[in-house]
Amino acid sequence: MRVASNFYHTALVALVLGVSAASAIAQPPAATTAWTAVEDALGRKGAMQPGNVIKFAFPRSDLTVIVAGVTLKPALALGGWVAFKELANGQAMAMGDLVLTEDEVSPVMRALQDGGVEQTALHNHVQKESPRVMYMHISAHGDAAKIARAIHLALAQSKTPLGSASPPSATSAADLDTAGIAHALGIAGKLNGVVYQVSVPRSETITEMGIEVPPSMGVATAINFQPTGGGKAAITGDFVLRGTEVNPVIRALRDHGIEVTAVHSHMLTEQPRLLFIHFWANEDAVTLAKGLRAALDQTKSKK
Repeated sequence: MRVASNFYHTALVALVLGVSAASAIAQPPAATTAWTAVEDALGRKGAMQPGNVIKFAFPRSDLTVIVAGVTLKPALALGGWVAFKELANGQAMAMGDLVLTEDEVSPVMRALQDGGVEQTALHNHVQKESPRVMYMHISAHGDAAKIARAIHLALAQSKTPLGSASPPSATSAADLDTAGIAHALGIAGKLNGVVYQVSVPRSETITEMGIEVPPSMGVATAINFQPTGGGKAAITGDFVLRGTEVNPVIRALRDHGIEVTAVHSHMLTEQPRLLFIHFWANEDAVTLAKGLRAALDQTKSKK
């Protein structure tokens, strides 16, 4: 009887352990719950990125902005965003780039400061646009849901659409030689609606306050193409550069008919120190891609 009792005891323990293990496997990771609170605070779903980062898009679909006769698609140059990276002890690092009209800057900044979210840059990305658009880069460390609530309250001081994000628009490569662009750049991109987007990470590890900043949090070179007809495209974005790379990239861009529209910082304490060059042109898309490739060759981007 003792043998039988031991057998049943062992079997019961094994069963309980098996159920516990299965339950543990079935449970979502802790990060999922944390991001749910952030999604609730921001009022929309985020997109998971490598490095345990969740990113939220806040496109200014309410604005009609024109540059040199081109009406900007939000995916070209009006795509505000906020990204969160999970840290230890339930904390998070947040970074973002908010797209604002000039009259929205002061009330949004005031609300962010009241909520403990810092500004790391405020500047233009394009030139001669109508209406005038400013870009506010932000940073925060702490409780992710609290940061998200502060950002949401701040964006409510603007006309940024805050309802549930609209479903992605249909992708279309019409009138844009995406294969030719990818071949000229040596890097493939992705369509976001009609805008062809290319991301090129740096070869170094970038840190801020000792914490690694993944490429998806704004430290990858971004290149966007919006078709304008006849094989042409309006291009804009930003090169992420070390100081010694800035002027070689400026020369390469200008040598290929690409205008430099801004040179500035986006962060405050990153290592190594980074600078950002924004650019603009509206010409044959593949020809412009070759010029952008020449500029990328002046950088230590990932091959």
